[in-house]
Amino acid sequence: MIYTDIKIIKAKTLEPYKIELEFNDGKIQIVDLEGILYGNVYGPLRNPELFNELRVNTEISTIEWPNGADFHPETLYNWDKHKEALSEKAKKWQQLKTA
Repeated sequence: MIYTDIKIIKAKTLEPYKIELEFNDGKIQIVDLEGILYGNVYGPLRNPELFNELRVNTEISTIEWPNGADFHPETLYNWDKHKEALSEKAKKWQQLKTA
C-alpha cells in the first residue's frame, strides 16, 4: 500500500452497515461494510447500536468504534480496490468461527 496524507475528517452512518466519509482532500465516499462484518473485531459491528457509535479519531485521522474496530484511511479512501479482498478474509473469519 502506498501511504499518503489521506485523513478522514467527517464520518456518519447512513443505514445499516453503510457509512459516509469525508476526506481531507474533499472526496466524499460511501462505504458498505456489511460484507466484512465478521470475526472478533468487526463481527460485533452487526449490532446496530454499536455500529452507530462510529466516531472519527482526530489523533490518527480515521474512524473507530468503542470495541476497538477501526480502518486505515487509505483502505477506506480506495475501498473499491480493497473490498473484495477484505470480503474474502471476512468469509474465512466466519468459517473459523463456525468450525
